[in-house]
Amino acid sequence: MTGRLQDKIAIITGAGSGIGEATAKRFVQEGAKVIIAEINSDNGKKVADEINNNGGRASFIETDVASSSSVKSMVEKAVSIFGSPEILVNNAGIAVFDDPLKLSEEDWKKCFSVDLDGVWYGCQHTLPYMLDKKKGSIVNIASVHSFQIIPKTFPYPVAKHGVLGLTRALAVDYANKGIKINAISPGYIFTPINEWFFNTKPDPAAAKKEAEMHHPINRLGSSEEIANAALFMSSDECNFMIGANVVIDGGITLKIHDN
Repeated sequence: MTGRLQDKIAIITGAGSGIGEATAKRFVQEGAKVIIAEINSDNGKKVADEINNNGGRASFIETDVASSSSVKSMVEKAVSIFGSPEILVNNAGIAVFDDPLKLSEEDWKKCFSVDLDGVWYGCQHTLPYMLDKKKGSIVNIASVHSFQIIPKTFPYPVAKHGVLGLTRALAVDYANKGIKINAISPGYIFTPINEWFFNTKPDPAAAKKEAEMHHPINRLGSSEEIANAALFMSSDECNFMIGANVVIDGGITLKIHDN
């Protein structure tokens, strides 16, 4: 029995932990060969080694998505290792939250260079190979911040709004060329970063519980749940999905306010 991504080549940015790591491992389970594009070399090597030691095929390439030349080099190396990619998951991102009038120019540029420019660079340097194959799938990891504003999170939602605009604009331009481009907007996912955040609080368990209670489902999401959606969207099972934004948030954005 072949997997849903059998022998397909996938590039996943930010694949050294969290959603990216889970997505890489899920794709390998379905037969894909994956490129672990990650700025943290220790994390990236660890994930690639785990996959290879368990019978999968993965290669780590150190990548700074904020640099167009770094992304271009990564894609070229990926092609030399596995061949032209059919799948790209733009997952790498950072959270920059600040008072708008106190935000430094450096932090503004840092947020956009990773969270928006990095998505564009991934698309820009991967699309030519997909065009040659006349097929491909790009999944951009956005956020619930892409369409709803949470106080005191500026400028992160500005960049994530841009990710949705980029996704839709490219989706229209490339749909008739065999390439589908979509986005996933995760809600509160229990990633290592969020675990670290809870541990900075006086009562980590209470802080996590409070976050869970904001969700109608009464829990946080898992990286694997986002990975499963990325798998479906990257497979041939949803080729009619073009420019969609799939919200996976435990229902938190359905509520006007808590009781």
